Amino acid sequence: MRKIKVVSFLVLLAFVFTLTACGGNTAKNETKETKEKVFVFAKSGDPVGLDPANVTDGESIYVTQQIFETLVKYKDDNTEVVPGLAESWETSKDGLTWTFHLRKGVKFHDGTPFNAEAVKFNFDRWMNKNNPYHHGEFEYYGYMFGGYPGVIKEVKVVDEYTVQITLKTPLAPFLSNLAMPSFAISSPEAIKKYGQDYFKHPVGTGPFKFVEWKKDDRVVLERFDEYWGGKANFAKVIFRTIPDNSARLMELKSGNVDAITDINPDDVEAVKNDPNLQLLLRPSMNVGYLAMNTEKKPFDNVKVRQAINYAINKKALVDAFYGGLAKPAKNPLPPSLWGYNDEIQDYEYDPAKAKALLAEAGYPNGFTTTLWAMPVARPYMPQPKQIAEAIQKDLEAVGIKAKIVTYDWATYLKKGENGEHDLYLLGWTGDNGDPDNFLYVLLDKDNAKKGSASNVAFYKNDKVHELLIKAQQESDQTKRAEYYKEAQVIIHNDAPWVPLVHSTPPVAARKSVKNWIPHPTGSECFFKVDKEE
Repeated sequence: MRKIKVVSFLVLLAFVFTLTACGGNTAKNETKETKEKVFVFAKSGDPVGLDPANVTDGESIYVTQQIFETLVKYKDDNTEVVPGLAESWETSKDGLTWTFHLRKGVKFHDGTPFNAEAVKFNFDRWMNKNNPYHHGEFEYYGYMFGGYPGVIKEVKVVDEYTVQITLKTPLAPFLSNLAMPSFAISSPEAIKKYGQDYFKHPVGTGPFKFVEWKKDDRVVLERFDEYWGGKANFAKVIFRTIPDNSARLMELKSGNVDAITDINPDDVEAVKNDPNLQLLLRPSMNVGYLAMNTEKKPFDNVKVRQAINYAINKKALVDAFYGGLAKPAKNPLPPSLWGYNDEIQDYEYDPAKAKALLAEAGYPNGFTTTLWAMPVARPYMPQPKQIAEAIQKDLEAVGIKAKIVTYDWATYLKKGENGEHDLYLLGWTGDNGDPDNFLYVLLDKDNAKKGSASNVAFYKNDKVHELLIKAQQESDQTKRAEYYKEAQVIIHNDAPWVPLVHSTPPVAARKSVKNWIPHPTGSECFFKVDKEE
C-alpha cells in the first residue's frame, strides 16, 4: 500500500449523540486537530455497480452503504428500525398511508439539497418503468414491493420536508423494507447529469463521497465534511478487490489492509492466535443453497429434485468447509428468524433412496447436467469451488454427472436471473430481519421472471403465493408466522432447492481497528469505525 502523508484534520469531540448506523449526530460536532486516517477494506469481489437501487450483491452494497442513506435504517447490531433521513413518521390506522418527516439541512455530495422532492424523484424513478431515469432493472424494488409500481399507489410531496406514501394494500414489512440499502436516496441532479452512467458516478448524502472506481482493483471514497451527522473518523475509505481468500489474509497480516471479509475456515485459528489481528463473527442470518431450474428437464420432476436432496451430504460439507461456524440447513429461512418451521424433518443423506427416486422418475442410470459455481467467496459459501466439487462427487455417486461451470461475478448473477443454468449455487443474506425477505423474494412466483429473477429455481406454486401474500398483508406477527410455517412445508415437499447451510461468517481486522460491529444483514457503514495509529 502506498504510504499516506500525515496532515492535520479536524476530529469529533468526545460528546457524541447515540443515533445509530450510518447516520449519527443531529447536531454539528465541535472539532480538534488530529491525524488523517485511511481505512483499507479488502473483499472478494468487485462491485457490479454503485447505483444502490440497481444492485443486489453484497460486494456492491458494502460500498453503497458508505455513500448513501435511507429514510429509515437499522440499529448498529440488529434489524430494529430507527430514524435515518426521516426524523419521524406515522401511519394511518388501515396501514395504507405513511407520512415521513425529513431532516432539514441535509445536503447531497454535489451540494444540492435533500428534501421531499428528492424523495419523490427517487421513488418515481424506481416505480415507473416509463420514467426517463428508470435505467436498469431496479430488481429489489420489484422483489420487495411486488412489481412496478407494485403495492405503492402514490408518493406525494406534502411540503418541503414532508412526504406521504400511499399503499394499495397493507404491507407488513414496509418500514423494514425501506431501511434496506437498495432504497437509499440518490441526488436527482446527479441522476439527470449522468443518465445511464450514474452507476459509475454515485452521489448520496452519506458520510463518505465517491472518488474513483478502478475496475477489479479498488473503489476510493473520501470523507464528506458537510455530512449532517458530523465528520467520520477516516479521511478516506479504500475498498480493495482481492478474490483469493488466502491472499486477502496475507495482506491483512502484512498491514496493507485494515480489515477483510470471507476467511477460509482453516485460517480462523491462525487469526485468533495472531497478536496483531482480531476475529469477529457476523451474526447468522443467511442461507447457502443449490437451486434446481424447475423449468428445465429433468428438474421439472419433483422426484428428481427430492433425489438430489437425498444425494448431498450436507453435514460433510459443513465439517469440511466451515470450521464449525455453520449448521446444515433444512429450510430456506434461517433459524434465527421468527416464523422458522423447526418441525420440518430434513432429507437425510441417503444415496440409496436418491437412486430409487431417480429410477422412479425414469432415470435409472442417472443423467448429465451442469453445476454452476460462484467465482467469488461469499459469507454463506467461503469456498464455492471446493463445495461444488464435493457436491459433484455426491451426485456422481447416484449416477448424476455434473460438469462444473462458472463465470465472472456479474455475468454469473445475470445468467442466473435469465434462467440459463441447470443446478445453481447461490445464497442469500437477509436484508431486513423479516421472513418475507427470504420466502417471497427467493421462492415466490412473482420473482421468477426471466431477466430479473431472484427466484432462480423458477419455482411457481399458487398455494405458496397465496400464503406469502396473506403474510404480507397481515399485521399480527403470530398469524404471519403460521402462514410462513405452512409455506415452508409445501416448499420442503416440492424441493426446488437443496438448502445447504446457515453460516456464521468470520471476518477479521487489525487489532488497531475499533468500533467495527459486523451487522447481520451482511454489511455496515464505517461512519463510527476508527483505528489507532
